Amino acid sequence: MKYFAGIDSGSTTTKIIIVDEAGTIMASEIVLSGSNLRESANSAFENIEKRHGIRRDQVEGFVPTGYGRFLLGIDSKPISEITCCARGSVALLPSARTIIDVGGQDTKVIRIDPKGTVRQFSMNDKCAAGTGKFIERIAVSLGLELEQMVKLSLESSTKISISNTCAVFAETEVISRISGGEDLGSIVRGLHYSLASRVGTQLARLGLEKDIFMCGGGALNAALVKEMSEVISAEIARPEGLDCRLVAALGAALIARGGREPVA
Repeated sequence: MKYFAGIDSGSTTTKIIIVDEAGTIMASEIVLSGSNLRESANSAFENIEKRHGIRRDQVEGFVPTGYGRFLLGIDSKPISEITCCARGSVALLPSARTIIDVGGQDTKVIRIDPKGTVRQFSMNDKCAAGTGKFIERIAVSLGLELEQMVKLSLESSTKISISNTCAVFAETEVISRISGGEDLGSIVRGLHYSLASRVGTQLARLGLEKDIFMCGGGALNAALVKEMSEVISAEIARPEGLDCRLVAALGAALIARGGREPVA
């Protein structure tokens, strides 16, 4: 059997997906990236061999993508995560035309055609306030787990506007509001709304076309997806049966396979 691998080397996690000749997903792995991206990729491959019995030397084609795609030491042409994200998204949702990818380092909005070819894209500026790190950073300062932040936001019937657009100053504002006795749930929902609004601005610049597909680590946050849907007044689809963080790796694997349509 022939195998093909997509490796998405991100700033937070390294993701690998392996597909067969038919495009069926045979194995996947997510590990923390750490400071040595090449070691992280090797660790992910070792885990795949242990859990699925697929050795690295059995993989006939590789496509590296993501933040660290040039640093993995793989003798294969790196492909942009925008291209790979588009390819993976249309494989999972053929009707997708707009993709929202909220990651730890950046947020991408991508417009694609029916074949998954990128038509336009937009990336946020480098401030953490426009990425998933925004929520994570404030969760740490509040001593809360991300799951607690999501629960508080979803259960809140009101939201308090967070006026600062800088992650550092927003953190200070949140602490000040809590010290002033304002409701924690409303503050947390306001944080999710703030991030959703920033992404909504990106969408407005690019132009919104349905169907809308959301992936990346941010898509695991149900509170963010809810606020995002309200901001853009549209339903947002997410991957079914696949971790949201693996979409770009899937696209890379399918590109390595040769561009044929996947069966599953």
